[in-house]
Amino acid sequence: QVRLVESGGGLVQAGGSLRLSCAASGRTLSRHDMGWFRQAPGKGREFVAAIRWSGDSTYYGDSVKGRFTVSKDNAKATIYLQMNNLKPEDTAIYYCAAAVKTLRITTATSYDSWGQGTQVTVSS
Repeated sequence: QVRLVESGGGLVQAGGSLRLSCAASGRTLSRHDMGWFRQAPGKGREFVAAIRWSGDSTYYGDSVKGRFTVSKDNAKATIYLQMNNLKPEDTAIYYCAAAVKTLRITTATSYDSWGQGTQVTVSS
């Protein structure tokens, strides 16, 4: 398994930006598909974004397309989620996750390593 630690969450006004980071240890990211999920109070875990182990394909949930960008730096064993034009409905705990070359990259059950999460709060 991969140990994952998220950072970069916080409080921001609507329309603002944040960049989340997820640092990995224990395994190389070059062999893992990586995903971002979020969970708001009283709701299930929602797929946000993912990037293939090769870095050549990215995927986004419909609610964040055009606003969020996922990227990775294998040398730093870190993935990022750049979030622009944030909305109050983006408020949630954001988790990064790792999977070994999964077919279902948008599905939470495909991932076997998870971070502890970082809170993102967007005020209106």
